[in-house]
Amino acid sequence: MTTSAASKKYNRRPLGIIMVLLMQLIFDARPIRVSGLPTRKKWIAANAWSLFCLALFTTPLQAQIVNYADSGVPDPVGLELLQEEPHDLIFFTEESGGGWVKTPLLDLPGRRMPSNPEGGLLFEVLGIETQKLTAKWEDIERIDFWEKRLERETADLIAKQDFKGAYPFLAVLIRDYPERPGIKELRAEYLLQDSVYRARQGDFKATLATLEELHRFAPEYKKDVVLRALSGVTDRLMKKLVDDEQFTLAQQMLARLEKEYGARQLTSITKWNDSFLAMAMEKRKEALAAKDREDYRAARLLARESVELSPGIEGGQLLVREIDTIYPLVRVGVLQTATVLDPTRIDNWASRRSGRLVYRTLFEMKGAGPEGGEYDFVFGDTEMTPDRMQLDLDLQPEKLPPPLDQVRGFYLADVLAARAQRTSPTYFPAWAAAVDAIGLSGPQRIECLLRRPHVLPTCLLQVPIDGEWFGGKPGEPTGTYRRDVVTDDTVRYVLAREPDSPQQIKEIVEVRTESASDGVTMLLKGELDMLDQLFPADAIQLSRSDDIRVEKYPLPTVHMLIPCSDHPFVAESTFRRALLYAINRQDILQGELLQGMEFPGCQVVSGPFPAGMDPNDPLGYAYDQEILARGYEPRLSQLLMTMNENQMKSEAERKKDEVPEMKPIRLAFPSDNLSRVACEAISTQWKLVGLEVELVELPVGRTFPDADTADLVYVAAAIWEPIIDARRLLGPSGLAGSTDQLVGLGLRRLEEARNWREVRDQLLVLHGITHHELPVIPLWQMVDSYAYRRSLRGVGRDIVSLYQDADKWRWQ
Repeated sequence: MTTSAASKKYNRRPLGIIMVLLMQLIFDARPIRVSGLPTRKKWIAANAWSLFCLALFTTPLQAQIVNYADSGVPDPVGLELLQEEPHDLIFFTEESGGGWVKTPLLDLPGRRMPSNPEGGLLFEVLGIETQKLTAKWEDIERIDFWEKRLERETADLIAKQDFKGAYPFLAVLIRDYPERPGIKELRAEYLLQDSVYRARQGDFKATLATLEELHRFAPEYKKDVVLRALSGVTDRLMKKLVDDEQFTLAQQMLARLEKEYGARQLTSITKWNDSFLAMAMEKRKEALAAKDREDYRAARLLARESVELSPGIEGGQLLVREIDTIYPLVRVGVLQTATVLDPTRIDNWASRRSGRLVYRTLFEMKGAGPEGGEYDFVFGDTEMTPDRMQLDLDLQPEKLPPPLDQVRGFYLADVLAARAQRTSPTYFPAWAAAVDAIGLSGPQRIECLLRRPHVLPTCLLQVPIDGEWFGGKPGEPTGTYRRDVVTDDTVRYVLAREPDSPQQIKEIVEVRTESASDGVTMLLKGELDMLDQLFPADAIQLSRSDDIRVEKYPLPTVHMLIPCSDHPFVAESTFRRALLYAINRQDILQGELLQGMEFPGCQVVSGPFPAGMDPNDPLGYAYDQEILARGYEPRLSQLLMTMNENQMKSEAERKKDEVPEMKPIRLAFPSDNLSRVACEAISTQWKLVGLEVELVELPVGRTFPDADTADLVYVAAAIWEPIIDARRLLGPSGLAGSTDQLVGLGLRRLEEARNWREVRDQLLVLHGITHHELPVIPLWQMVDSYAYRRSLRGVGRDIVSLYQDADKWRWQ
């Protein structure tokens, strides 16, 4: 007999059962007993009318009843068996007429046929549950119980190596019959045969996982076979990891297997322990040779590779510490190496980071306090009068290392004065607006009289110091280190003066990684000692390591798109608003950059200033929490584009000019994977609203494009002190180069503020102006993290720059 999904569906509908009952009432039908009938055919004849009605009213014409038959056996249905109601199959003897029926699960002791049955079996036909039927036991040839049938199907599929097909049957058995004898063995055999199949396919990782699951589930099942298989697949996996030079992963896997199984059970463990020890000894020998010829860089790398290969190698850690003592060195993984060294850059992370190694700044930001940043005067101490109208600088050269100890008060006074003179190349408008007079009250004491009270005049004096200040050449380093060797992927910084102690780090090597995940791998493998910048997901992963410490930078970066060309459409605020509405910022931030994880402080922003870690964070004093970030509105974006186009046409007609041509938008981004991922997502979303977009990847170390090479650039800006950074970002000479009158007015009023209340009020006004005029397109705020080995001391917490305390680093 054949079957169909339709017949199964209709067999279970109540309408068929109701019609059977109606037919029984019309013909005075009653429960029929067949125990006195000589043959099975008489039972079918007695119920023929009811069965005919059931078929007529419950199945399509082309379908056939599949719940009973007067001959043969049910057709094989495979996986569709699990779509049927659980049932048993009763097969009748040839002497009684043959045939079979499906019946709801029979309530028999132990779910098996009685050994010495007496009387008859009361049952129902599946789909005709209203009919109680009885058959003599001698007329029943056998009963195929539901669970046995599932077991048989599972075993047959396992034998055919159809493990995907066997799994659903096995899952039902485990769920419904967990205590049934043989189920545990069946599951164990499934796992064993599945592992053999996967091994033949070359999927050794899956093979190992399956075998380990089998060993945990049934430790004694074919124990010798399973352990031999585990040993064999471990051997293959270890060889692949070693060939790929993934020694850390190989050691981690080997240590885990040895802890769980022991070398006695897995012979491959002993083999690979011996192999790793041999390789480690060879590396150690090479490290000692490099140390003897004073090639400490090579010796350090080889010594660490030796320990990585065999952590327990005799004298391994001792050799590492010895080399670190002779020549302390730190390898730092970075996403960008710096081409320009400037510790005051707000748009270039690499330049700001590495610039701190090579150059000192007149006032250096050390952290964030309740009222703006906390700044150190590099040459001594400062004092502010109670009325905040005078700033005094006391120079203390005797306490400074060279060349800073050569500073002279008159020279510094000239530097400060030049910064306030419009004709000077170092002119800074905010300082010029704040200071009224500069004078010397002694050879090492400078007095700065202010035009009005200023809440934080020190933030206006973040001026890089170079060798020219001390009679040297322009650009000469004044920091603890100087740049030495530069290659495509590495930059080497070496100590610029005599070390303070033998333990002081003599060399810092920056290694550019292709991606943040590559950096994480290299740190775990021992190839790096620090990571400068982490994805939030990587920070969470590394924080679980016992050997790695992860810390957050206290100040977030604000990510934005900055116009950088004369593109006629990008120059219009209406069009920039359309661009913003076409970016699903929340989706990009949460899905692409945070990889679905929650990370405090990372959020979409409505303006160019940091929002702080939470609404009550004093770091967010420039951010108006009442201005909500614009949402993702692609239809509104298209409407604004149309409006902008009509406005430009009207303006061109009024001026009798040609209508500007809509050219593709060139979106530039720095050469790091975070910026690349963000800009690729932005480009895709802009194309959905009909824009043509060209992505422009900037050279390594660059964060701003050359003129006429891009229209917008993706910038991660360190707007850490909005009092000063607002002009550095939004002013006519700032990154955005804004000439908007409202923006200019907001900047001037900010610089005229006399106290923190006025500062905050004017910054909130400026936030509102930028939200409307969009001189920059705000995206999101990110909280960045760094990671380093716990054995490296003195790195510090709450540092705003990785190298802030680099002169204090020491290997333990």
